[in-house]
Amino acid sequence: MHNLDNTQNKLLLLFVFDKMEIPLSENTLIDLCCQTNNWISYMDCKQALLQLIDASFIYRINNNPSADPLYTITPEGRVCLAHFFVRIPSSLREVVSEFIKSHRMSYRRRQEYFSDYHKNADGTYDVSLKILEPSQAVLEINLNVPNRNTAKWIYQKWEEKATQVYSAIYDILVE
Repeated sequence: MHNLDNTQNKLLLLFVFDKMEIPLSENTLIDLCCQTNNWISYMDCKQALLQLIDASFIYRINNNPSADPLYTITPEGRVCLAHFFVRIPSSLREVVSEFIKSHRMSYRRRQEYFSDYHKNADGTYDVSLKILEPSQAVLEINLNVPNRNTAKWIYQKWEEKATQVYSAIYDILVE
């Protein structure tokens, strides 16, 4: 854990939003900054995010009640970061940049590709698969499968196969 002051915490979050180049949910941000990496404590992250929203350096871009709210950096947030990013220790900037460079797509998929399953009264399973964009679901598929193993297999494969499934369905329908 880096001992950053409140201003440095906020600058770190702006830096993460800037480097990720995609809107992030609060859960993704916390996972990225507090759980997977120990860049900032959970409470400091929550506080800094709220302060950045209040200062209009970060804003909520979706109001879809079925999806986690997504946040992104504002032009004012980019200006602030450009002026003060040197206050983030250079060693931490390098670590953050390298981590994001090699993990950006996996975080993007984790946030945009949703899957879930549950058991029905008759013993079959319903599997729900979605591709989400900030404002809406781009694709939503509900499958009924005969057993838990099949449901679990589809659930686990969705993140890897979602783009192929979307492309195939789109190509078949638009053909």
